[in-house]
Amino acid sequence: MNAPALWPGADGEPISCREKVKVLADNHAEAAQVLRDAFEDAVLIGVDEAAMRRILSELVAGLPSPKRR
Repeated sequence: MNAPALWPGADGEPISCREKVKVLADNHAEAAQVLRDAFEDAVLIGVDEAAMRRILSELVAGLPSPKRR
């Protein structure tokens, strides 16, 4: 899973700061690995693949915004 080529900013313009793009790419790689591990563990334990995909999608959808604090 490759990180997106462009990271859209809140203003619609892509994030262009190299350090910010690097942090985003690093976070993407880390999250992808953690999700891959959790998914593989669940499926190997016997959880239905489609159900686990739904559970992980719901997890992401339910993340609170840090701007709403």
